[in-house]
Amino acid sequence: MASIGSTPEPDPRRWRALGIICLVQVMLLLDVTVVNVALPPIQKDLGFTNTGLAWVVNGYTVTYGGLLMLGGRLGDLVGRRRLFLIGLAIFALSSASAGMAQQAGVLVASRFVQGIGAALVSPAALSLVTLLFTRPQERARAMAIWSGLAGVGVALGVVLSGILTDLATWRWIFFINLPVAAFAFLATPRLVSESRAVKRGRPDVLGAVLVTLGLLLVVFGLLEKSNRAWLSFPVLGCVGIGVLLLIGFVLVEARVAQPLMPLAFLRSRNRSIANLVRVCYYVGFATFFFSLSLYVQHTLHFSALATGFAFVPFGLVILFSATVIAPRLLPRFGLRTLNGGGLAITTVGYVLLAGLSGHGTYMADVLPGLILVPLGGGLVLVGSTVAGVDGATGEDAGIATSMNNASMQIGSAIGLAALVSLGTSHATVLQHANVDPTTATARGYAFSFAIAAGVTAFGALVGFLGMHRTAAEVREVRANTAQRAA
Repeated sequence: MASIGSTPEPDPRRWRALGIICLVQVMLLLDVTVVNVALPPIQKDLGFTNTGLAWVVNGYTVTYGGLLMLGGRLGDLVGRRRLFLIGLAIFALSSASAGMAQQAGVLVASRFVQGIGAALVSPAALSLVTLLFTRPQERARAMAIWSGLAGVGVALGVVLSGILTDLATWRWIFFINLPVAAFAFLATPRLVSESRAVKRGRPDVLGAVLVTLGLLLVVFGLLEKSNRAWLSFPVLGCVGIGVLLLIGFVLVEARVAQPLMPLAFLRSRNRSIANLVRVCYYVGFATFFFSLSLYVQHTLHFSALATGFAFVPFGLVILFSATVIAPRLLPRFGLRTLNGGGLAITTVGYVLLAGLSGHGTYMADVLPGLILVPLGGGLVLVGSTVAGVDGATGEDAGIATSMNNASMQIGSAIGLAALVSLGTSHATVLQHANVDPTTATARGYAFSFAIAAGVTAFGALVGFLGMHRTAAEVREVRANTAQRAA
């Protein structure tokens, strides 16, 4: 199969297909955040504990991230369009189950199955985008649209959550997926041709089991930290076993014939840095929505509907950043500026949010973060997406894109578990020091954002120092130099 960098005749259906694929991706990412504003009524109706409530979010992100690489490999082997449709059906059915859940366990189980469906759909979707757009300029534009709408999907989740929870019931945050999935299921076969890798082989099931169980145990241990000591078995034991399973995953990938994550694939410096940058960005990202939506409701006393609309600036800014600013900066300044500079801007946003207090206001304490975090995030999403598929071919497009998406979900799952747990522990310490509960809770959120600022600052440094120009960038620079000389 031809390299992604080649330029065969483009598919005339490609832009309509992009619309359908982006709609589905928005739906998948919407479900990462759509539960945040609805968490209080979900907890009340189904009797969740605080730790169990976190699994309503992380049950989805852990299986989504843990199985993404298996999903990417399966798409390469059995057909990307076929896997896209299978995953879409699984996602729709589990969404219906989540909406009808009458018990906490059923809802969490449905969220896990939703993650499985998303892990099949998402890498297949991005692989199809990568293969549909064969011309470099068109692909950059398609990637910018993809990245911008992905960010909008995450922000839209909070807005929809507020609207549906306030005007109807939290169950509609899951039922709303059904018409979108049905429309995409019917339209995709007409607009997207089947594609698969020429080389066939067996998928690495053992690797998928190891990485998913490892992530589950790490996340479980980190969440338990809010209720137990570091040295207790539910915390240290689970995290330790999870880390050992993740090490086992790396060892398996070095030996298996058809690895989910070929270690040779990561020898590309840009691809490795891109995935690390995405992890750093998303460590704070999930906490941003989880903690900030609770702060706005519990401390600023916004209603669910008002909380949803409070996050509208995030979606507008990230869409503008990814679709307008990033495409203009990329050809002029390159991937280093988008990745390193984007994370630097995001860091400033988290530093401002680290000043949250029990007597804050939306305009002074929340809105600056809602502008700066997505402003930098739009640049990072485009820059890391382009760098993450740098040099990939039709044979390994699924691997490249699934790793790109896996870094997002893994960063979100671990970041949410670690930062929320540390923030909760910090708030508990303050309450034991006779700080009033409202102030202590707000300072706990602020502590989480301070840690997020440190992580994104590290990512900005890595992006600036580690990213190299791609072959396409080098060619463009040479062409521009020659043109100016002429």
